Amino acid sequence: VQLQASGGGLVQAGDSLRLSCAASGSTRGSYVMGWFRQAPRKEREFVADITWSGGSTSYADSVKGRFTISRDRAKSTVYLQMNTLKPEDTAVYYCTASPSQVTLRRGSGFWGQGTLVTVSS
Repeated sequence: VQLQASGGGLVQAGDSLRLSCAASGSTRGSYVMGWFRQAPRKEREFVADITWSGGSTSYADSVKGRFTISRDRAKSTVYLQMNTLKPEDTAVYYCTASPSQVTLRRGSGFWGQGTLVTVSS
């Protein structure tokens, strides 16, 4: 599975941004897909994930209520809608796909190349 993330950019605090992650290759498996992020000088952290059916989502406490993850199975694409962005959301955002939420949270699975989100105050 190859993952291509896009949609990052420079925005101001309070703005919105939508990230996309297109999957290609052997996408017929029922992968859980999600997003992690890594801020400068910090470890990579979980942001959100969504099951293959789209029926279950989970979020980090720091983004709950502001970010929404969704997926379009027909397009093999997962989205991360980010609203009310804060400077502390500045990070490289990585898309990932894994067989389960457990393995995804462990960092086991396929990874995209990352897209940079910068939020200015």
